[in-house]
Parts: sequence; structure tokens; C-alpha cells
Amino acid sequence: MSPDDSHHLFTQKTDAELFFLAQQAQRFPPAVVQAAVRELQRRGLVPTEAPAPPTPPPSPLLDESTGRLLLRSLRALLWPAGSFFVTPLLLDLNLVIYALLAFTAADPLAPSGGELVMWGSNFSPLTLHGQPWRLLTSCFLHGSVAHLLLNGLGLLFLGSLLEPLLGRWRLLGGFLVCGIGGSLASLWWNSAGVNSVGASGAIFGLYGLLLALLATRAVPFSRAQRRTMLWFVFYFMLNGLVGGLGGNIDHAAHLGGLGTGALVGLGLGRGWLLGTVKVQ
Repeated sequence: MSPDDSHHLFTQKTDAELFFLAQQAQRFPPAVVQAAVRELQRRGLVPTEAPAPPTPPPSPLLDESTGRLLLRSLRALLWPAGSFFVTPLLLDLNLVIYALLAFTAADPLAPSGGELVMWGSNFSPLTLHGQPWRLLTSCFLHGSVAHLLLNGLGLLFLGSLLEPLLGRWRLLGGFLVCGIGGSLASLWWNSAGVNSVGASGAIFGLYGLLLALLATRAVPFSRAQRRTMLWFVFYFMLNGLVGGLGGNIDHAAHLGGLGTGALVGLGLGRGWLLGTVKVQ
């Protein structure tokens, strides 16, 4: 049978017959099956090419469950609750103040020295001449996003460790006193003048307080708490690296805060050992 006769033969078959030949391919010669499929394609009953698989929709960067987990984690870090109350408040205050400062600054990522002075930095010509409140307000200002995040990390680690031990008000008092101590040390050391900002002095003070409590053995520390101490050593190293590269680190404020915190911690530790101060 010639190809023309074969083609004519299949054009005379019904759709059902052609589908039967195509579906029962194993029972017929390949040439017959191929001819039946070609006729079905000519009639438009089967596609001439296999359809491309549908393109799956792009997967979201975060699925719903991951998003909820992140929101819960952020809420736990930033929302005051129970024995973790003052730490998130201090963290929130630093974040809000920087957001307001960035909104008014020419460069939101790195406010200028003049802008920091307007917001309350420890600028010695003003602090020493009628504006002593700058000793404290400077502790809630930061010179860059990296500066803010680094101090926020240190505050989070130390606050979560110390607040359950000290209680809300002792932690808050210790933070403020150490911050002022760091600012005073900065003024004393930088006698030629200084324009200083940051919570680093207060945070170093909390570290000094913690070291004093460890030294007096007034409060027992678990293995997990000691591990947190190692994390803070990393903060020390990173803080020194970032500040050293920029050439504008205020070592005097850090050491002043550290010494102030150690004195506060020795007083608290001695009080706990003598029973005049109650552990939370």
C-alpha cells in the first residue's frame, strides 16, 4: 500500500477508531499507530506538541508560619513583660530616638556632629556650662545604624541576664548611673573637648556590675549564663574593632562606665552577702 493510499485510508476512519489505534499502540504496528496519531493531529483532536508544564508560582521569601515566628520573636524582644521589662523599654527608647533623629538628619545612616549636639550629645562646651542633662541624654543617642545595633545587641544580652537577678528598678538605676559615670569620665579624660554619644558607657557599666557580682560570688550563675558572658566578650571585640576602624571610639566613656558598674556591683554583692539587700 502506497503512502497516499494509507493516508486516504486513515482519513476515512472515525475519531473513535483513530483514538482506539492510538490508545492500543502495543497491539498494532508502529507505522499504523503513527499514522493514526498524525490524522488525529490533523483533525485538531490532539496537540501536535506536548504542552509545556505550567510555571509554578514564585515561592514567597517567607512562608506564613516563618513570618509569624519572626513577629513573635520581635514582640518577645521589644515588648516589656514579667522579669524582662526594663531591658526592652531601654531598647525601644534607643530605637525610637534614633528613628526620630534619622528622620530629621541629612544622612539618616550617619547623623552629623552638629545634629547630634542639637539632640543632646555630651558636647563638653555645653555640658560643662549649664546643660548637665547631656550626661544622660547622650546615652540614648547613636552616631550610626551600626553603632545602634551593636549597642542594642549588648543591652539585650546583658539585660536578659541581669534583670531577673537585679529586678527592674536596680537594672534601670544601674544603667543610668553607669551611663552618667561614663559621660563624666569622657569629659574628664578629653579635657580639650569632646562630642560623645552612645549607650556603650552604660552597657560597659552593666558588664562591670556583672563581673563584680561574679567576683563576690553573691549570685550563683548557671552554665547558660556563663555562655552569655562569652557572647558579650565577642561584643567587646566587635565594638573595639568597629570603633578602632573609625578612629572615634570613646575609650574613656567605656572605662568610666565599666568602673562605675563595678563599684555598683560590689555594693550590691556585699549587700546580698550581708543580707541587707534581697536577691530578686
